[in-house]
Amino acid sequence: MHRFFIPPDWINGDRVVIAGNQARQIKDVLRLKVGDQITVLDNTGLEYQVGLVDITKGMATGKVLECRCCPNEPGVEIILYQAVLKSNKFDFVLQKCTEIGVAGFVPILCERCVAGSPSGTRIDRWHQIIIEAAEQSMRGKIPLLYPALDFRQACEDARGFSLLPWEEEGNRGIKTAIIDARDENRLNIFIGPEGGFAGGEVDFAGSRGIMPVTLGKRIFRAETAGSVAAVAILYERDELGGQA
Repeated sequence: MHRFFIPPDWINGDRVVIAGNQARQIKDVLRLKVGDQITVLDNTGLEYQVGLVDITKGMATGKVLECRCCPNEPGVEIILYQAVLKSNKFDFVLQKCTEIGVAGFVPILCERCVAGSPSGTRIDRWHQIIIEAAEQSMRGKIPLLYPALDFRQACEDARGFSLLPWEEEGNRGIKTAIIDARDENRLNIFIGPEGGFAGGEVDFAGSRGIMPVTLGKRIFRAETAGSVAAVAILYERDELGGQA
Protein backbone atom coordinates (compact mmCIF):
# COMPACT_ATOMS: atom_id res chain seq x y z
CA MET A 1 0.00 0.00 0.00
CA HIS A 2 1.33 3.46 -0.88
CA ARG A 3 2.52 5.50 2.11
CA PHE A 4 2.63 9.28 2.55
CA PHE A 5 3.90 11.43 5.39
CA ILE A 6 1.59 14.43 5.78
CA PRO A 7 1.27 17.33 8.27
CA PRO A 8 -0.93 16.38 11.26
CA ASP A 9 -3.34 19.24 10.54
CA TRP A 10 -4.30 17.56 7.25
CA ILE A 11 -6.11 15.00 9.41
CA ASN A 12 -9.37 16.19 10.98
CA GLY A 13 -11.30 13.44 12.70
CA ASP A 14 -11.94 10.78 10.07
CA ARG A 15 -11.33 13.18 7.16
CA VAL A 16 -7.95 13.52 5.45
CA VAL A 17 -7.12 16.20 2.89
CA ILE A 18 -3.90 15.81 0.88
CA ALA A 19 -2.60 18.69 -1.24
CA GLY A 20 0.47 19.76 -3.20
CA ASN A 21 2.99 17.35 -4.65
CA GLN A 22 1.52 14.36 -2.85
CA ALA A 23 -1.92 15.00 -4.34
CA ARG A 24 -0.34 15.23 -7.79
CA GLN A 25 1.51 11.99 -7.15
CA ILE A 26 -1.73 10.26 -6.20
CA LYS A 27 -3.54 11.48 -9.32
CA ASP A 28 -0.91 11.73 -12.05
CA VAL A 29 1.93 9.38 -11.06
CA LEU A 30 0.26 6.53 -9.21
CA ARG A 31 -3.07 7.06 -11.01
CA LEU A 32 -5.05 6.03 -7.96
CA LYS A 33 -8.83 6.09 -8.14
CA VAL A 34 -11.71 6.77 -5.77
CA GLY A 35 -12.06 3.66 -3.59
CA ASP A 36 -8.34 2.89 -3.55
CA GLN A 37 -6.63 2.81 -0.16
CA ILE A 38 -3.41 4.46 0.99
CA THR A 39 -1.56 4.77 4.28
CA VAL A 40 -0.82 8.21 5.67
CA LEU A 41 1.48 9.00 8.59
CA ASP A 42 1.50 12.13 10.75
CA ASN A 43 5.13 11.72 11.92
CA THR A 44 4.08 11.03 15.53
CA GLY A 45 4.27 7.24 15.21
CA LEU A 46 0.64 6.81 14.15
CA GLU A 47 -0.42 5.46 10.77
CA TYR A 48 -3.85 5.76 9.17
CA GLN A 49 -5.41 3.50 6.59
CA VAL A 50 -7.36 5.84 4.33
CA GLY A 51 -9.89 5.21 1.58
CA LEU A 52 -9.87 7.83 -1.18
CA VAL A 53 -13.25 9.48 -1.68
CA ASP A 54 -12.39 12.36 -4.04
CA ILE A 55 -9.44 13.16 -6.30
CA THR A 56 -9.04 16.45 -8.13
CA LYS A 57 -6.13 18.16 -9.88
CA GLY A 58 -4.64 19.67 -6.73
CA MET A 59 -6.27 17.80 -3.88
CA ALA A 60 -7.15 14.29 -2.72
CA THR A 61 -9.67 13.65 0.03
CA GLY A 62 -9.95 10.46 2.02
CA LYS A 63 -11.73 8.84 4.97
CA VAL A 64 -9.83 7.21 7.85
CA LEU A 65 -10.71 3.54 7.99
CA GLU A 66 -8.25 2.52 10.71
CA CYS A 67 -5.67 4.18 12.95
CA ARG A 68 -2.91 2.38 14.81
CA CYS A 69 0.60 2.80 16.17
CA CYS A 70 3.20 2.07 13.54
CA PRO A 71 5.09 -1.08 14.65
CA ASN A 72 8.20 -0.39 12.56
CA GLU A 73 10.20 2.03 14.73
CA PRO A 74 13.18 0.59 16.65
CA GLY A 75 13.10 0.68 20.42
CA VAL A 76 16.58 2.22 20.54
CA GLU A 77 17.25 5.74 19.23
CA ILE A 78 20.34 5.83 17.00
CA ILE A 79 21.80 9.21 16.05
CA LEU A 80 24.41 9.15 13.28
CA TYR A 81 27.06 11.87 13.41
CA GLN A 82 28.34 11.50 9.85
CA ALA A 83 31.20 13.50 8.32
CA VAL A 84 30.08 15.41 5.24
CA LEU A 85 31.13 13.47 2.14
CA LYS A 86 31.76 14.50 -1.44
CA SER A 87 29.51 13.86 -4.43
CA ASN A 88 26.34 11.87 -3.63
CA LYS A 89 27.89 9.69 -0.91
CA PHE A 90 26.09 11.53 1.87
CA ASP A 91 22.82 11.00 -0.02
CA PHE A 92 23.54 7.26 0.08
CA VAL A 93 24.16 7.36 3.83
CA LEU A 94 20.87 9.16 4.50
CA GLN A 95 18.87 6.79 2.33
CA LYS A 96 20.28 3.52 3.60
CA CYS A 97 20.49 4.47 7.27
CA THR A 98 16.90 5.72 7.18
CA GLU A 99 15.88 2.32 5.78
CA ILE A 100 17.85 0.58 8.54
CA GLY A 101 16.18 2.55 11.34
CA VAL A 102 18.45 5.47 12.30
CA ALA A 103 16.45 8.15 14.13
CA GLY A 104 18.51 11.23 13.31
CA PHE A 105 21.49 12.58 11.37
CA VAL A 106 24.05 15.22 12.33
CA PRO A 107 26.38 16.26 9.46
CA ILE A 108 29.81 16.97 10.92
CA LEU A 109 32.77 18.87 9.49
CA CYS A 110 36.10 17.18 10.22
CA GLU A 111 39.74 18.07 9.50
CA ARG A 112 39.95 15.69 6.55
CA CYS A 113 36.56 16.46 4.99
CA VAL A 114 36.86 17.02 1.24
CA ALA A 115 33.35 18.47 1.01
CA GLY A 116 32.59 21.78 2.70
CA SER A 117 29.62 23.00 4.69
CA PRO A 118 26.39 21.99 2.90
CA SER A 119 24.41 24.59 0.95
CA GLY A 120 20.72 25.22 1.49
CA THR A 121 19.92 23.43 -1.77
CA ARG A 122 21.84 20.36 -0.68
CA ILE A 123 20.11 20.32 2.70
CA ASP A 124 16.70 20.52 1.00
CA ARG A 125 17.65 17.52 -1.13
CA TRP A 126 18.76 15.62 1.96
CA HIS A 127 15.38 16.24 3.62
CA GLN A 128 13.59 14.85 0.57
CA ILE A 129 15.83 11.78 0.44
CA ILE A 130 15.04 11.03 4.08
CA ILE A 131 11.28 11.42 3.58
CA GLU A 132 11.22 9.16 0.52
CA ALA A 133 13.36 6.52 2.24
CA ALA A 134 11.13 6.62 5.33
CA GLU A 135 8.02 6.10 3.19
CA GLN A 136 9.63 3.28 1.19
CA SER A 137 10.88 1.43 4.28
CA MET A 138 7.57 1.75 6.16
CA ARG A 139 8.94 3.90 8.95
CA GLY A 140 6.52 5.50 11.40
CA LYS A 141 8.59 8.67 11.84
CA ILE A 142 10.80 10.75 9.59
CA PRO A 143 14.38 10.79 10.94
CA LEU A 144 15.54 14.23 12.00
CA LEU A 145 18.23 16.09 10.07
CA TYR A 146 20.11 18.39 12.42
CA PRO A 147 22.23 21.42 11.42
CA ALA A 148 25.82 20.73 10.41
CA LEU A 149 28.38 21.06 13.22
CA ASP A 150 32.11 21.30 13.55
CA PHE A 151 33.44 17.95 14.83
CA ARG A 152 34.59 19.29 18.18
CA GLN A 153 31.29 21.09 18.77
CA ALA A 154 29.45 17.87 17.90
CA CYS A 155 31.50 16.01 20.51
CA GLU A 156 30.60 18.65 23.08
CA ASP A 157 26.90 18.53 22.22
CA ALA A 158 26.41 14.75 21.99
CA ARG A 159 24.18 13.33 24.71
CA GLY A 160 23.98 9.67 25.59
CA PHE A 161 26.30 6.72 24.93
CA SER A 162 28.59 7.50 21.98
CA LEU A 163 30.72 5.22 19.80
CA LEU A 164 33.39 6.18 17.28
CA PRO A 165 34.31 3.39 14.85
CA TRP A 166 38.01 3.86 14.06
CA GLU A 167 40.30 1.74 11.92
CA GLU A 168 43.22 2.11 14.35
CA GLU A 169 41.33 0.84 17.40
CA GLY A 170 42.57 -2.69 18.02
CA ASN A 171 41.10 -3.72 21.35
CA ARG A 172 37.50 -2.70 22.01
CA GLY A 173 35.05 -4.27 19.57
CA ILE A 174 31.66 -2.76 18.79
CA LYS A 175 29.81 -5.81 20.12
CA THR A 176 31.35 -5.43 23.57
CA ALA A 177 30.56 -1.72 23.57
CA ILE A 178 26.94 -2.33 22.59
CA ILE A 179 26.54 -4.93 25.35
CA ASP A 180 27.97 -2.43 27.85
CA ALA A 181 25.30 0.03 26.64
CA ARG A 182 22.42 -2.42 26.90
CA ASP A 183 20.48 -0.16 29.27
CA GLU A 184 20.89 2.95 27.11
CA ASN A 185 17.89 4.17 25.09
CA ARG A 186 20.01 6.40 22.82
CA LEU A 187 23.26 5.56 21.08
CA ASN A 188 25.33 7.96 18.99
CA ILE A 189 27.66 6.83 16.19
CA PHE A 190 30.49 9.07 14.96
CA ILE A 191 31.73 8.30 11.43
CA GLY A 192 34.65 10.12 9.81
CA PRO A 193 35.26 11.38 6.25
CA GLU A 194 36.91 9.65 3.31
CA GLY A 195 40.37 10.07 4.82
CA GLY A 196 39.31 8.99 8.29
CA PHE A 197 39.50 10.87 11.56
CA ALA A 198 42.69 12.73 12.40
CA GLY A 199 44.44 11.41 15.51
CA GLY A 200 43.80 14.61 17.42
CA GLU A 201 40.07 14.31 16.73
CA VAL A 202 39.95 10.80 18.17
CA ASP A 203 41.81 11.98 21.27
CA PHE A 204 39.42 14.91 21.68
CA ALA A 205 36.40 12.63 21.27
CA GLY A 206 37.81 10.27 23.90
CA SER A 207 38.24 13.17 26.31
CA ARG A 208 34.52 13.83 25.94
CA GLY A 209 33.56 10.23 26.73
CA ILE A 210 33.11 9.08 23.12
CA MET A 211 34.38 5.52 22.87
CA PRO A 212 36.59 4.38 19.95
CA VAL A 213 35.65 0.90 18.71
CA THR A 214 36.68 -1.43 15.94
CA LEU A 215 34.27 -2.83 13.34
CA GLY A 216 36.55 -5.80 12.69
CA LYS A 217 39.48 -6.63 10.46
CA ARG A 218 38.08 -5.13 7.29
CA ILE A 219 38.12 -1.41 6.50
CA PHE A 220 34.79 0.11 5.48
CA ARG A 221 34.25 3.16 3.32
CA ALA A 222 33.02 6.32 4.97
CA GLU A 223 29.61 5.90 3.34
CA THR A 224 29.10 2.32 4.58
CA ALA A 225 30.60 2.32 8.10
CA GLY A 226 27.56 4.00 9.64
CA SER A 227 25.21 1.42 8.18
CA VAL A 228 27.36 -1.41 9.53
CA ALA A 229 27.47 0.10 13.01
CA ALA A 230 23.71 0.78 13.06
CA VAL A 231 22.89 -2.77 11.97
CA ALA A 232 25.20 -4.14 14.66
CA ILE A 233 23.35 -2.13 17.32
CA LEU A 234 19.91 -3.20 16.09
CA TYR A 235 21.00 -6.85 15.87
CA GLU A 236 22.29 -6.88 19.43
CA ARG A 237 19.04 -5.24 20.56
CA ASP A 238 16.92 -7.92 18.81
CA GLU A 239 15.49 -5.31 16.44
CA LEU A 240 16.14 -7.33 13.27
CA GLY A 241 13.47 -10.00 13.13
CA GLY A 242 12.60 -10.14 16.80
CA GLN A 243 13.95 -12.26 19.61
CA ALA A 244 15.09 -15.84 18.99
